[in-house]
Amino acid sequence: MASDNTHRSYSIIPCFIFVELVIMAGTVLLAYYFECTDTFGIHIQGFFCNDADLMKPYPGAEESSFVPPLILYCVVAAAPTAIIFVGEISMYIMKPTREALIAQEKTIVTGECCYLNPLIRRIIRFIGVFAFGLFATDIFVNAGQVATGNLAPYFLSVCKPNYTGMDCHFNYQFIANGNICTGNQVVVERARRSFPSKDASLSVYSAVYVTMYITSTIKTKSSRLAKPVLCLGILCAAFLTGLNRVSEYRNHCSDVIAGFILGSSIALFLGICVVNNFKGTHSTPTKQKQEDYRGLPLMTFPRVESPLETLSAQVLSSSASHQYFWSAEGSMKCSKISW
Repeated sequence: MASDNTHRSYSIIPCFIFVELVIMAGTVLLAYYFECTDTFGIHIQGFFCNDADLMKPYPGAEESSFVPPLILYCVVAAAPTAIIFVGEISMYIMKPTREALIAQEKTIVTGECCYLNPLIRRIIRFIGVFAFGLFATDIFVNAGQVATGNLAPYFLSVCKPNYTGMDCHFNYQFIANGNICTGNQVVVERARRSFPSKDASLSVYSAVYVTMYITSTIKTKSSRLAKPVLCLGILCAAFLTGLNRVSEYRNHCSDVIAGFILGSSIALFLGICVVNNFKGTHSTPTKQKQEDYRGLPLMTFPRVESPLETLSAQVLSSSASHQYFWSAEGSMKCSKISW
């Protein structure tokens, strides 16, 4: 193996084990506490009497949604992972892209026996950063829902508040005591976690991340529309996921918009600042020779010779031949006289 394609490092594996994996484990653990435990209490938010924005019909459990959470989370996690894995292997197999990949990434030599080739490093880096961002997005969403306690559009339908002793003669009367619900407490607690929308955040994060990977890494010289169609289709699926939450009265429009902003911001930050637009860490930009087009005309037309130019060219040619003949004859006469 050529020495200029290798880079010796004794710290990459210890850093990966004791820093990267520890951060990843802490992120997963924090997401678990937000999702599966009641460690973080939800803020109890008040509401207005007979608020029309909170009296939408209850759409049912999350599992009855047109996009069930289990299917959504599986697609959000598995689809980008599969695309990145297949894309990196395909680039490594094909010779032109393999040469570019090796030029961007150097083989890391750790110790005397371990080699990390560019394919393994890129797969671990891109998928690892994607997984970290997915859990980070989930943490941000849960933190926002717990801190705000924003009410879902169907809150009053499941809360069934007990207005006894409450002055609710006017619709604009604000009820500060949010613990007057008589409905199912599990459903009521779920209705207090609306802002931002988790489904919108996770779907748009996954869509933006994989779109950045496709546009920055995969090269399609034979087709100009294949990548745009694929990327726009992925983004459209994420957008429709957020619209479905609004159409089913599970989230407000503001919840979905906030989820879109949050997910896309995290994806853009990781894609640009962490993985360097999915380029190699050891790549050096090549200076391309810039051609000077200042002396060229903006538009050129075919040149057509006029009859006058043709006639003058023939006259000049014949005069030149006569001069050559007379000079040759004169030189022959001089040679005979000298002889």
